[in-house]
Amino acid sequence: MRTLVVKLGSSTVADTRGRLRLGLLGARVAEIAGLVAAGDRVVLVSSGAIACGQSRLGMQERPRRIEALQAASAVGQGRLFGAWERLLRQRGLAAAQVLLTSTDFARRESYVNAGATLRRLLTWHVVPVVNENDTTGTDEIRFGDNDVLAAQVAILLRADLLLLLTDQDGVFTADPGRDSGARLVERLDDQEVVAAAVVGGSGGRGVGGMAGKVAAARMSAAADVRTVIANGAHEDVIRRAAGGERVGTVARPHPTGESAFGLWLRYAKPVRGTLEIDAGAAQALVSTGGSLLPVGVTAVHGSFSAGDAVAVIAPDRREVARGLTTMSAREVRRVAGLRSDQVRAALPHADEEVIHRDVLVLVSEEAQ
Repeated sequence: MRTLVVKLGSSTVADTRGRLRLGLLGARVAEIAGLVAAGDRVVLVSSGAIACGQSRLGMQERPRRIEALQAASAVGQGRLFGAWERLLRQRGLAAAQVLLTSTDFARRESYVNAGATLRRLLTWHVVPVVNENDTTGTDEIRFGDNDVLAAQVAILLRADLLLLLTDQDGVFTADPGRDSGARLVERLDDQEVVAAAVVGGSGGRGVGGMAGKVAAARMSAAADVRTVIANGAHEDVIRRAAGGERVGTVARPHPTGESAFGLWLRYAKPVRGTLEIDAGAAQALVSTGGSLLPVGVTAVHGSFSAGDAVAVIAPDRREVARGLTTMSAREVRRVAGLRSDQVRAALPHADEEVIHRDVLVLVSEEAQ
């Protein structure tokens, strides 16, 4: 019994006016029904809530402000799930709406809970329709288009395949809309990823683009999940990808043993600033797995808030770690180089660590 996670991007789900592509979605549901009938378990991750809301509200362009995006998502989410539920019901399948955010994967309790719920639904032969909870999300709504969320779900369920369906045939060496010499990358490797990640293709309806898909592919491949990026409009694309046929761009599994949270932080969480540290702090991070203390910070770059991701740079200019800071950039500048007792005097309510070891990952050259 295989577990497959199929993600459909906004440009696949809806047209340029935000109207659902019901014919295309029906064709994909027919394939999913065939896989379920053969004994596979399928999770759908669907973008398109904002596009649906935009259409219903008569908006000509995608909103830009966070509160407008969230409101449009609130209007469109019910319409989106309703369409999936009807299409699945026509094929004899039950659907369940599951709304998640990246924070659900950052806390162990909610992470375990989400996994238990999804597994129970799959045991009942229900197709979970997962979407990001854009109505309350903040950082996630700016980053996602659900690519990273789909990768997290695939990692959580130890899926056999993650299929990212988009409006392009896969990852290209350049933007095929502008460069006639662009070629399809059939297999991602470390050299090709860097060039491919700059290729867009969200068509104005989503915000993830190809860079988000490459990040998701790297995450899932590091967790031993085979990933395919392919054109969601192609006939039998789900069946062909599930059958191992050559379609789109494939990221081969290369498991690292890292946690889902660590993979998210390493490959997908946007970095908002940089901390330079001394040799002693670098040694403590790399050799002993310690937290980053203010005394080891020598310079602060960028503007970030508590909870944002920052890169940690050793004296030789190598990035050695990434983590979620407990302080804002302004606060770190106030306490950089100070001992713990001096930190308490300068910022009485601050944490002792700039980055706690539980929310810090070491990075290799591959992550850079």
